[in-house]
Amino acid sequence: ARRHPTHGQQADLHPLLSVLTSQPPLPSCLVHALVAMASIVSAVTPPSPTPTSGVRAAHQGGILEGANPAHYDDKNPIIVFIIQAGIIIVFCRLLQYPLSKIRQPTVIAEIIGGILLGPSVLGRIPGFTDAIFPEESLPTLSLAANLGLVLFLFLVGLEVDLRLLQKNWKISLSVGAAGMAIPFGLGCAVAYGLYHEFREDSGLVPIDFGTYMLFVGVAMAITAFPVLCRILTELKLLGSEVGLVVLSAGVGNDVVGWILLALCVALVNAGSGIVALYVLLTAVAYVLFLVYAVRPIFLRILRKSGSIQNGPTQSMVALTILLVFASAFFTGIIGVHPIFGAFLVGLICPHDGGFAIKLTEKIEDLVAVFFLPLYFALSGLSTNIGLLDSGITWAYVVAVIVIAFVGKFVGGSIAARLCKMVWRESFTVGVLMSCKGLVELIVLNIGLQAKILSTRTFTIFVVMALVTTFATTPLTTAFYPPWYQKKLAAWKRGEIDWDGNTLGQDTQSVNSDTNAPDKDDASDVRRLLVYLRLESLPSLFTFISLLGGERPESSVNRLHPSKVVANSEKNNDETWTSIKKRPLQVHGLRMLELTERLSSVMKESEIEDVSTRDPVVNSFHSFGQLNNLSTSGDVEIVPEGSYAHTLAHSASEQCTDMVLLPWSESGSLSETATTTVEHSRHRMFDNGPHTLFLASFLHHAPCHAAIFVNSNITSLAQKEQEPPLSRMRSRHSLRSTHGVSSMSPAPRTHHIFFPFFGGVDDRVALRFVLRLAGKPNVTATILFVDTEHLRESTTAEVVPAQSSSAANHGAVKGAATSIPANPEQEKTFFASMKDSLPSALETRVVFDTMTTSMRPLHDIYHRAKAEVGQTPKSSGDLIVLGRNGSIANDFKTETQVLLEEVGQMCHPGSDVGNVLGDVANAFVATGVRASLLVVKGRGE
Repeated sequence: ARRHPTHGQQADLHPLLSVLTSQPPLPSCLVHALVAMASIVSAVTPPSPTPTSGVRAAHQGGILEGANPAHYDDKNPIIVFIIQAGIIIVFCRLLQYPLSKIRQPTVIAEIIGGILLGPSVLGRIPGFTDAIFPEESLPTLSLAANLGLVLFLFLVGLEVDLRLLQKNWKISLSVGAAGMAIPFGLGCAVAYGLYHEFREDSGLVPIDFGTYMLFVGVAMAITAFPVLCRILTELKLLGSEVGLVVLSAGVGNDVVGWILLALCVALVNAGSGIVALYVLLTAVAYVLFLVYAVRPIFLRILRKSGSIQNGPTQSMVALTILLVFASAFFTGIIGVHPIFGAFLVGLICPHDGGFAIKLTEKIEDLVAVFFLPLYFALSGLSTNIGLLDSGITWAYVVAVIVIAFVGKFVGGSIAARLCKMVWRESFTVGVLMSCKGLVELIVLNIGLQAKILSTRTFTIFVVMALVTTFATTPLTTAFYPPWYQKKLAAWKRGEIDWDGNTLGQDTQSVNSDTNAPDKDDASDVRRLLVYLRLESLPSLFTFISLLGGERPESSVNRLHPSKVVANSEKNNDETWTSIKKRPLQVHGLRMLELTERLSSVMKESEIEDVSTRDPVVNSFHSFGQLNNLSTSGDVEIVPEGSYAHTLAHSASEQCTDMVLLPWSESGSLSETATTTVEHSRHRMFDNGPHTLFLASFLHHAPCHAAIFVNSNITSLAQKEQEPPLSRMRSRHSLRSTHGVSSMSPAPRTHHIFFPFFGGVDDRVALRFVLRLAGKPNVTATILFVDTEHLRESTTAEVVPAQSSSAANHGAVKGAATSIPANPEQEKTFFASMKDSLPSALETRVVFDTMTTSMRPLHDIYHRAKAEVGQTPKSSGDLIVLGRNGSIANDFKTETQVLLEEVGQMCHPGSDVGNVLGDVANAFVATGVRASLLVVKGRGE
C-alpha cells in the first residue's frame, strides 16, 4: 500500500512546487512529472525522528513494563496458551489422585476436570472464562487439542491387534454383533424423540432424520477399547476367558464403529447423496491402497532398517509420523474427519517383534499428559449442565443412560451366554462392553463440530458417557469378584462341584500325587519358584546352580547321527535314564509394573509375545539348560501393590515347594532404579516398598519361602580397587592393557554356616542346607545353638518383648510371632539329622553344638566371622538362618550392644529386622562378608 507523506514532508515540498509554478508556464506534462517525482521521494524517505513521535515497536519488557500476561495477543498467543495448558494439566492430575484410589481410569478425571473448567461450574464465576479461556484464544487451543487427537487415534490403531480378532472370530463376531445391534436399534428409537425435541436449539445445521439417527445409533453402540483394556488390566482379567472375549469383541466393535461414524460424517459434509457416495467409495479405495500398497513397502523399509527386531529408529519414527499426518490430511480433504486417517495408519503398523509397543512408548507420554487433557478441556467448555433445566430434558438424560447401558448389557450378556459362558461371566461381559469413556467423547465432539448435536444434547450424552464409564469397574467387581473367579476355575478343572464340594477321593489323590507334593515334607524341594529381577540375575544363577544336577550328557556316549537308528533302543534307554535324573523344576517369574501408559497395557494384552521376547526369561532358560535344570518362565505385568498377591497366586498354581526371593540390590522395587556402588549397600536396606512387598508375601505365602541377600556371590561390588597410578613422562610409548578389567575364573567353592535355634523355619532350613551341601564344591557347618539356660532365666521377659516388637513394627505385615521351640524336641531332631547324614557328605558337613553365654548373639557373630570369608578366591560364602528362630529368641537389645562394640557398616531400616529377623539384621549391619539366606517355613 502507498504510504502518504507526512505533514512535515508536504511542507518541505511546497516551496519547490511554488517556485516551479511561478516561472513562465511549463508544459503540463512536465509539471505532472515533477509532482509525481516529489510524491515518490516523500514516500520512500523515512520520517525524521522527533521528540514527540510515538513508540514505533511493541513493549519488550513484558510484566516489567506493566504488561498483562493473561491478555490475549493474536500475534503472540503462546503466553495465554501456556497458562491454559498449565491450569488444565494441574486440574486433571489433582482429580486423578483420589479417583485412582477407587480404581477409576484416568479418563474419568479428565472428563470431570473439563466439565468443572467449563460453564457448568467455574465458568459461572464472573470473568473466569473471559480471563482464562477468551473466545479469541480457543482456535489455538483447539489446534493443539486436535493435533493430539490425531496422534491419539494413531495410538488406538496401534493398540488394536487384528490377530486377536482372527484367532477368536466366532465369539468376537457374536458378542460384538449383538453388543452393537441392540444398542444401535435402541439408539435409533430414542433418536426420534431427541430429533423432534431439540432440533430448534441454536447452532445446528439442517440435516435429515436418517443422518441424525445414524449418528445417535453409533454413539450408543460404540465401546471405548483403550479404556476397556485399562480396566481389564487393573482387575487382572486381561488373561482370563472374560477378558479374551471382551477384547476380541471390542476390536471388532471399535473398527465397525469408526466405519459407521466415518459414513455419518461423510453424509453430513456432503451436499448431496451422490457426493456422499463418492466420498464413501474414495475412502474404501484409500483403505485398500493403504493395505495393499503402502503397508508392504512400509514393512520392507522397517525390516531393512532393523526397526522390527531392535525397535524403531529415529528416522523410522519420523517416517511413521509423516504417514500419520499425510493420511489424516487425505481423509480430511475428502470429507471424512482427519482422525480416521491416523487410525488407519495405526492399524497397518506391524505388531511383530514388539514394534507397535516400542513405537507407542516413544510418543505416548506427550499425548496422554499434554494433548488429551486439552481435548477434554475443550469438551468441558462445550458442556453446560445448566442447560439441563427442565423435566423433559432430565427425562431424556435418564433415558439415554438406561438405553446405552441396557442395550450393551443385554446384547453382550445374551451373546456370551449363547457361547456357553456361565451367567455371571456373561453379565460381566455385558457390563464391560457398556464402557464408553474416551472414544465416546471423541464421537460426541465430532457431532458437535459437525453441528449434528446442540450444546444441550451434547451435554446429555457427556453425562451418559461419564455415568457408564464410572459404573464399569464397581459393577464388574460385583458380578465377577476374585473369590468367584477361583471357584469357577476350580469347577472348570473338575476339582469341585457347583456347590463347592470337593469331588471324589480318587481324583483328589491322583491330583495330589501328580501335581501337589506334600508341602510339609521339605526334605526334597522338587519345585522352586524364583522371583526374577534383572539386577539379581548373576547372584541368583550362582545360588540356583548349587541345586542343579550333573549334566546327563557327561555320562552318555554320544553317537554319530548315521548310527542312531542301529542303536535306537539303547539310546532311548539312556535318554530315559538321564531324564529321570533331572533333580529340580524351577519356574521363573518376572514382574513388571503396570503403569498408566498405554504401552504397559499393550504389553499385558500381548503377554505371551512379551514373555517369549523377554531377555531375562530367555537368559533364565539358557541357564537352566547349562545346569541340568527343568526351567520355565513367565512375565506378569501388574501394579506394584499386587506383586505379593501375584507371586503367591503363581506359587499356588505351580504347586511350588519353595519360593526364592532376592533382596533388591538397589533398595527399590522397580528394576529401573540405579545407584552408585558406594551407596548401594546403604540404600538396599532402607525401609521402602521392597521391604513391604517381602513382608506381605511372607504373611500370605502358600509354601516355604527363602529370602536371598547377596553380599559376595559373583558380586562385582566387592572387587577391590587398585590404587590409582601417577602419570610420568617416558622416552618410549608402549601399548598397555592396564585399565582393561578382566575377571579370572575363580574356584567355584562355597562354605555354608547355619546356626540352628529350633522351630519350624530352622528345621526347613536345615534340610535345605543339606540339599545345598550335596554339591561336591560345597562345605557346611551346622551349629546347634543351645539357649536352654537363657530361656529359663528370661521366660518372663520374652513375651513382653515380643509384644513390644509387634507394636513397634505393626505397620509391616508378616511379622513372625513364633512360640519358642521345645529344647528336647529340637535336640532330638538335630541328632537324628546328624545320624542320618549320608556318607558322601561326612567329609564336607560338620555338625557342632555351642552352649552360649549370656550373650548368644555375640558368640554366633564371632563364630560366623571365623567360618565365612576365609577363602578370598572362593565364589562366595553363605549364612543360612531360620526366620522364626531369631525372632523367637528376641536379640534386639543385644544387637544394639553388638553394633556398638564391633561397629556398624550400614544402617538397616526398622522394618528390615522385622522381615529378616534380629540375627540377620545384625549380620547385615556389621557387614559380614557372606550372603544371607533367611528361610521361612510354610504357615499353617
